[in-house]
Amino acid sequence: SAHVLFAADILCTVMPLSSAFRHSFGLSRPLTSTPLYRTSSSWSTRIPSLPIRPAHRLNLRGGFRFRNLNAMATNSIQATTPAEKFRKDYKLPDYSIKNVELTFKIQTGSTQVSSTLKFKRKSGVDPSTPLRLDAEDLKLNALAVNGRTLTTSDYKWAQADVLEIAGPFPDEFTLTTDVSIKPEENTQLSGLYQSSGVYCTQCEAEGFRRITPFLDRPDVMASYVRVRIEADKAACPVLLSNGNLVEKGDLGGGRHFAVWQDPFPKPSYLFALVAGDLGSIKDSFTTKSGRKVALEIFSEHDKVGQLDWAMESLKQSMKWDEERFGLEYDLDVYNIVAVSDFNMGAMENKGLNVFNTACVLASPTTASDADYERVQGVIAHEYFHNWSGNRVTCRDWFQLTLKEGLTVFRDQQFSMDMTSEAVKRVEDVRVLRAAQFPEDNGPMAHPIRPESYIAMDNFYTSTVYEKGAQVIGMYQTLLGRDGFRKGMDLYFKRHDGTAVTCDDFRAAMADANGVDLTQFERWYTQAGTPQVKASGTYDAAARRYTLQLEQSCGPSPGQPTKLPYHIPVRVGLLGRANGKELCAERVLELREERQEFVFEGISEAPVPSILRGFSAPVKLVFDQSDEELAFLMGHDTDSFNRWEAGQKLFTRTVLANAEAVRAGRP
Repeated sequence: SAHVLFAADILCTVMPLSSAFRHSFGLSRPLTSTPLYRTSSSWSTRIPSLPIRPAHRLNLRGGFRFRNLNAMATNSIQATTPAEKFRKDYKLPDYSIKNVELTFKIQTGSTQVSSTLKFKRKSGVDPSTPLRLDAEDLKLNALAVNGRTLTTSDYKWAQADVLEIAGPFPDEFTLTTDVSIKPEENTQLSGLYQSSGVYCTQCEAEGFRRITPFLDRPDVMASYVRVRIEADKAACPVLLSNGNLVEKGDLGGGRHFAVWQDPFPKPSYLFALVAGDLGSIKDSFTTKSGRKVALEIFSEHDKVGQLDWAMESLKQSMKWDEERFGLEYDLDVYNIVAVSDFNMGAMENKGLNVFNTACVLASPTTASDADYERVQGVIAHEYFHNWSGNRVTCRDWFQLTLKEGLTVFRDQQFSMDMTSEAVKRVEDVRVLRAAQFPEDNGPMAHPIRPESYIAMDNFYTSTVYEKGAQVIGMYQTLLGRDGFRKGMDLYFKRHDGTAVTCDDFRAAMADANGVDLTQFERWYTQAGTPQVKASGTYDAAARRYTLQLEQSCGPSPGQPTKLPYHIPVRVGLLGRANGKELCAERVLELREERQEFVFEGISEAPVPSILRGFSAPVKLVFDQSDEELAFLMGHDTDSFNRWEAGQKLFTRTVLANAEAVRAGRP
């Protein structure tokens, strides 16, 4: 079908349509002309040789591994097969971490990481309950609780990557650790690694455990009150971490230090550190409350001249989020670092975003319009995560679509406002159909909120991201833009500074608007792409048009049958005489397997325009003649359905011509 659609695109460009009309639909590129890759945030046209994020952990388990995880341990632990984790088994951690202090002493060949963690035992937890910390590829040098150095009888390696410290523990206590890691030998690009002379971190989803022993899970939100970085000043003149810079200076011996503080609690996956020799450009942004934020974007020195568009895109994003959602940036500085060897495309670390250069650099002499749009969209996505992902984050990784689906939707809305709403909507649907629909129809089909996983990286998928964004968009379709904003306001008011679930988001939308969204949960629990069949009848005597809608969804792995979804279907009725709307557009709420919707006062047999704006991620089956499709192309007031009608008509034409040639007809 890719070849058919490509041919359809070509035919579109030679039809007698205005150039402005053709441009508005972006009819210039085949649906699957290039493969896709995932940035931290969205699916984009792939840059050749750019690494795909999941691959490095699923198939390339490289990186340095100490022969003895703990020089003080008496027993070696054999690696075990990862266990499957289930959403239903979630339980709160027995301990929480209030404050974190970290010191990094970066030396060539080895980095020493010292941590001071303020723990609190949860109410009702037995004091003798052991403290289990995630720790991977670390050499443990020292361990102490409330100043008392622990011996091997006080702790053990319960698993190859789990350090278990025996109780009892008081209600509150301080744990200090000292470990050694080797970033130069870390080829997983997870945790702290060195590439092209630059030290950089990547901690989502489970990389922080490769830096220091920790409760490395998203529902443990701690304040990183002091992060001190020490390094050689000539090799690493730039020392960055999350939050605000509070102190810096020289140490002697050619070394220097910087101390960073992040006043907002965050999960460990949002921790970031960068140390290296980088150039930068600087600017500032004044928030709606009058606070001046220092902006700086770093890259390798020879690429600094290609950073201006990224800076402009950042300022556009900050202004748009204030105007559209009332969300203001909360720190004194906002830093972005672009590095050539970064396995994620981009990452939303609080106040210190890290990007692959392919998603930041743009120059008029080398970049296309598509490159500029990609940079603008990815910059926006990572900035928008400051609220939808950082200030309010996921309770567990099963809720990944809570932050990613929502933020993809937000960056799509931003791009619509910055460029063309019609072009962007068509582009997003083409990506969904090319990447996500096949996933939903194959052996790897899964809901946007999966019920289990073995390796979390398996679920950085187009379903979680792209279908997740479409699910968020359906809230806006059902509630209207103002209702959606009310739900967003309540969501952030209720949950700022906490780790929550998809159900919490749905509840905020329902409560803010006084509607029942119970059935809407099925979009989170059921895999597969629903099919909606439509048919209509017109009663001229009664001036009534009746639209019948029927929904179904085929079996998916582990889900042989599906319950009906709550599907918003935007519908318009056009008059055949002049193409004008015969009634106001309606959003039909399809909740049952079969429903009829009646339109009264319809003066003539209409040409229906169904699923306007692609109002739900479904496959629409509706018999339309070539004449009706041509009519919709020329008259539909919905840009997406005009494009869709053209695609269907031209595809039919190509196939009919091909069949004629095959049959030997002229």
